Amino acid sequence: MGVTKRFIYTEGINEVANIAKVFAHPARVAILKYISEQEGCICNDLVDEIGLSQATISQHLSVIGDAGLLKGRFEGKKKCYCLNLERFEEFQTLLNSFFIKTTANCC
Repeated sequence: MGVTKRFIYTEGINEVANIAKVFAHPARVAILKYISEQEGCICNDLVDEIGLSQATISQHLSVIGDAGLLKGRFEGKKKCYCLNLERFEEFQTLLNSFFIKTTANCC
């Protein structure tokens, strides 16, 4: 979806799409799973664990971060990541309210 067309959708729809984008790629799911199992995570750990290049990991971290699902702090020149649990809770509430309105009108 082109960025220029996002304006035709509600903020809620765009928010669901942004976070759904994170879960639409297996590498991003693997990154989230790995980070969730750590106290903190330096990007180089992700390269070793996930098996993708530093540049590719950084691109995926950018998408995850843009959705607000990561927190980070710098340790020297490296950045440590952890999950933004508050944002995950917000997303869970958003998804629940999104689908609760769905009616069973299907075969």
